[in-house]
Amino acid sequence: MTNLVRLYLIRHGRPAAGFAEAVDPELDAAGKAQAANVAHELAALGPLALATSPLKRARETAMPFEALWQTTARIEPAVAEIPTPMSDPRTRSAWLREAMRGRWEELPPVQQQWRERLIATLTAMPVSMVITTHFIAINTAVGMATGDTRMICCEPDHCSCTVLEVHSGRLHLVSLGKQRETQIL
Repeated sequence: MTNLVRLYLIRHGRPAAGFAEAVDPELDAAGKAQAANVAHELAALGPLALATSPLKRARETAMPFEALWQTTARIEPAVAEIPTPMSDPRTRSAWLREAMRGRWEELPPVQQQWRERLIATLTAMPVSMVITTHFIAINTAVGMATGDTRMICCEPDHCSCTVLEVHSGRLHLVSLGKQRETQIL
């Protein structure tokens, strides 16, 4: 009998600064409240294993889960934001806005390799877990699960929970979290 692996992908809470304003912002007050709310909504599922992107906004989103379940989130670099070819927030934001209109096969090898690593990491998860991550990472997983090669195939709201299952090394969509048009400024 195989073990059912369910992945609960939580988009981080609302950040204190936008993508065009800061490289690694923390959560603002509303984002911290969102993180606490989603942790309480999912509390009965756990304790589950917990992984997080190394970026502040995702780590802070994992904190209420850590407190509720008396555990420490594993830092997982593969679920971090998509790498951009530049570090200046304004330039990087313009690049991402343009990239989001296209398909994965149109992106440079660095971003395609990031996508492959993310999917390999998710499909190799040995147990069900909560993963605090980012808009593009969730889109990547949903696209792979549904066969959609567009870079953006869903619009997860801050602290929404998208649920996937892993069967035979493949992702399968169970449910999308709350959707809201994202704003990459």
